[in-house]
Amino acid sequence: MTAENFKNGEVLLLDKPLEWTSFQVVNKLRWHIRKRFDIKKIKVGHAGTLDPLATGLLIICTGKETKNIEHYQGQEKEYTGEITLGATTPSYDLETEINETFPTDHITEKMIHDATVRFVGKIQQKPPIFSAIKKDGKRLYELARAGKTAKIDAREVTISSFEITKITFPKVAFRVKCSKGTYIRALANDFGKALETGAHLSELRRTKIGDYEVKNAVSIESFINALES
Repeated sequence: MTAENFKNGEVLLLDKPLEWTSFQVVNKLRWHIRKRFDIKKIKVGHAGTLDPLATGLLIICTGKETKNIEHYQGQEKEYTGEITLGATTPSYDLETEINETFPTDHITEKMIHDATVRFVGKIQQKPPIFSAIKKDGKRLYELARAGKTAKIDAREVTISSFEITKITFPKVAFRVKCSKGTYIRALANDFGKALETGAHLSELRRTKIGDYEVKNAVSIESFINALES
């Protein structure tokens, strides 16, 4: 790899680690590319945010390829993860503490499998209050952390596949294929409501974006080592 390669445009597949923000990954790579080639400026961006508590595929574009970020963002995504039944959190995942618990004695494995059907196809989904969507110039998570509420409109998203892969009650493992703009945290919360209980997302990994797969991605450390060798 040369400085010109990165300036002309590279598509990098990174396996984002737990607790890193997508922005931190971009900053880390940009810093190392600039340092390695002693260049003042280089465009680096990601094609679709992953929450800090999610791991998996992050497409990074550099240089002129950053103009094509929307193309990558628009492709279908695949996720695997785990939903925990019987409790909710304000963020719909483990970023915040459990705020309410619900009975689960009435839930059967058949009910769990049957409930997935309600979410396949074009659905209306209301994004979590803890999200990066902007409302009146402020990101929703900034309002939420300040204890303020905001009216959030539902949006149409498409879920092409929602499969339960394992049930270890109260934990339910799944695989989802969905369109841009789908919040898996919101899906977990709505899934709990469909089962007449509460639920939150307890694990998430992005495995595919279009034809790009996480099995072909590298860790941040591996990329930096290859860059500097």
